Amino acid sequence: MFNFFIEEGNRHNNRYIISGADYNHIKNVLRMKIGDLFLVSENNVSNLCRIESLENESVIAEIIEERFQDTSLPIKIYLFQGLPKSDKLELIIPKAVELGVEGIIPVEMNRCVVKLDEKKKKNKTERWQAIAESAAKQSKRTSVPRVYDVMTYKDALTKASELDVFMVPYECKDEMKSTVNTLSKIKKGMSVGILIGPEGGFELNEIDSAVGSGGLTISLGKRILRTETAAITAVGMCMLYAEMYLNGEE
Repeated sequence: MFNFFIEEGNRHNNRYIISGADYNHIKNVLRMKIGDLFLVSENNVSNLCRIESLENESVIAEIIEERFQDTSLPIKIYLFQGLPKSDKLELIIPKAVELGVEGIIPVEMNRCVVKLDEKKKKNKTERWQAIAESAAKQSKRTSVPRVYDVMTYKDALTKASELDVFMVPYECKDEMKSTVNTLSKIKKGMSVGILIGPEGGFELNEIDSAVGSGGLTISLGKRILRTETAAITAVGMCMLYAEMYLNGEE
């Protein structure tokens, strides 16, 4: 079932008025008709809707079941991703969104090959946010995760230190016991940060700074993972833990 996000003001009683790009997508791309069902996400919930009319460049959709489904995780995950080369972030973002992250923070680190000027940062952030929205629609998220402006390492650590649990997958950490212990600290309603290094990995002083900011170093296994693999693995690990152990927790 297709999913769309609606801005405030587009709901009138038990109906949505959908226009613009979403109207075009519904009518001309998906070729949906009167009576067809789809989901509308608003204020972190998804409502089941039925097309009532397609006219005057707008779709009128009747809400037939409120709070039809909730796909959100019981925790909020923030991925701090060291800027990778090429278009790797365009792979990482949709996968992280599918897995349930609340936000993605691109981070400038010492071993990052990519260097962006202010204009490129702005353009990239806009593109990355559009990718996140597309992935949120595909995965039936009830909200669109935010892609933050590119941060310095110092600013990223400041933000990460404000979270309940701050995890740092590190290739020199060879004991999975540390990973299990860190996951066990996560409780329902908590915010969790995951810091992933770029292709060249962390410099030792960066690890020291992360630990000094409350970061807990963990292992993702004995093999060396590429930055995009590490990001997806770490987020997926947290998602699985939350879905298995925290959804029923009061």
